[in-house]
Amino acid sequence: MNYPASWLQSASLGEKMASDIRLQIIAGTIKPGTILSENQIALEFGTSRSPVREALKKLSNEGLIELKRMGAVVLGLKQKDIEELRDVRFLIENFAVKRLSMRDSEELVKKLNYIIDKMEMAAKHKDAVDFAYQDLTFHETFIVEVDHNRIGHMWQGIRDVVLTALLVATEKRFTYYSEEIGHLINRHRFIVEALASKNREHIEKAIRAHYEDTRKTVSKISDETTE
Repeated sequence: MNYPASWLQSASLGEKMASDIRLQIIAGTIKPGTILSENQIALEFGTSRSPVREALKKLSNEGLIELKRMGAVVLGLKQKDIEELRDVRFLIENFAVKRLSMRDSEELVKKLNYIIDKMEMAAKHKDAVDFAYQDLTFHETFIVEVDHNRIGHMWQGIRDVVLTALLVATEKRFTYYSEEIGHLINRHRFIVEALASKNREHIEKAIRAHYEDTRKTVSKISDETTE
């Protein structure tokens, strides 16, 4: 699996390198405990060590590696990490959607339904890459629209890890559980309907149901691919 080039059009070389290494770590190609050498990475990418340092610093800030004197030690993305990311996403999104429900949401509902239409098109063409991107865009739209600086900073701190993990999970979902794609799309519609209802309990129920479904599917995928 390669990191989609279309997602990196305005990225620096260091960011591109971080994206590639991040994907390999989250996909399990680079195992926990592996030591990453600046010189080795620079040689593989055909670049100087400066962008390598940028990439490793970013991955360290994300908690995927630990920088030590002998090199960068890969920590990986454990099940506990995945659950914590899901918890943070739920808290952020639940706050954002409830806040947005107090405003005129007609245009936002149109925008979200348009994104879901794109997800349906990606599913029809079995395009896991675009499906994952539209899935993230759907959830990110709430965070952007709520226009809350601190929430925005929190989101940016986990965004790249979330997007990469979502890409890996979506690829596996399309392979092992493609029959659940339609249900996932319906869950997104349910969230939009909840937003339009302006009912806070309905909103939290819709978001919680979505993240609970995600938890169950990720657990099944993990069992399937490790047997």
